[in-house]
Amino acid sequence: MIRYKINVLEALKDAGYNTYRLHKDKLLAGGTVQKLRSGDTSLTVENLNTICGMLRCQPGDILEWVPDEKDKP
Repeated sequence: MIRYKINVLEALKDAGYNTYRLHKDKLLAGGTVQKLRSGDTSLTVENLNTICGMLRCQPGDILEWVPDEKDKP
């Protein structure tokens, strides 16, 4: 399963992007912020690109794959 390696909203906050600014500057939609808040990893590539640009990082710095029960032999 894909999961977040970091708390994305905290990382964005540390980089100067609070939720008000994300909404006001139309950087991320409210639904995307809610997905980040709830741990939902079903982001679009466009949103992932935006987040990586704001954090100046690679997607692998944000997300990781870990096997779950159905992936184990």
